[in-house]
Amino acid sequence: MRTSPLPAGRPLLWPMRPPESARVSRTTHDGRLEITIEHAPLTGVTPQMLTWWYGHIPGTMEYAGAVYPRYLVWHPLDHISYELRTPGRDGGVSPGARLRIIEALGRDPGLVIDIQVRVQELTDERTVIAKRLAGTTLVRLENDFTAVPSGTRFVTRLQLGDSTLLGRLFLNRAAATRAFPPAKLQAWIKHHIEEVGNLEHFLPDLFDERADQEP
Repeated sequence: MRTSPLPAGRPLLWPMRPPESARVSRTTHDGRLEITIEHAPLTGVTPQMLTWWYGHIPGTMEYAGAVYPRYLVWHPLDHISYELRTPGRDGGVSPGARLRIIEALGRDPGLVIDIQVRVQELTDERTVIAKRLAGTTLVRLENDFTAVPSGTRFVTRLQLGDSTLLGRLFLNRAAATRAFPPAKLQAWIKHHIEEVGNLEHFLPDLFDERADQEP
């Protein structure tokens, strides 16, 4: 568990979405747990912007009178670091890329996520990252986005565990009790609703400014 002091947060220039702004549901099967979050529509954000964003999180941007890594702006309070450990097929964040992501949920040192995942999909309609062990998925995060008149409908699915024999015998329990015990899972749901909602406050301007230079 990470116990070192957290880095300073960034200024927060907008109100973050409350948990009740999204619809959250849970299903279980064979020891697997799936959390579905139906976010309120992202106003002014298009699926094209989201596809670009997930492929270009590494990098910097101007924010609050300074220049910050983009990941630290995405959630100004909780995010700590986002590292591209192994590039994907196109040399950046794309299928096959390996990422290390660190965040402190609610800025609580006892609720730190420090995880390495691979990018499995990145298309105009969805992104998928997952952590696997011995052919079994421990954590899988899917984000699906669809254009609506006001912007984009964004739906997230977090899957903990797998239907493999190893998953049913051992790893599903580890995912639910060690990777995401109940308190951490609830804090992650709140955090994720906030970070998705934050996109509408900075992504349209960032996309207009940088997408042509970073295709």
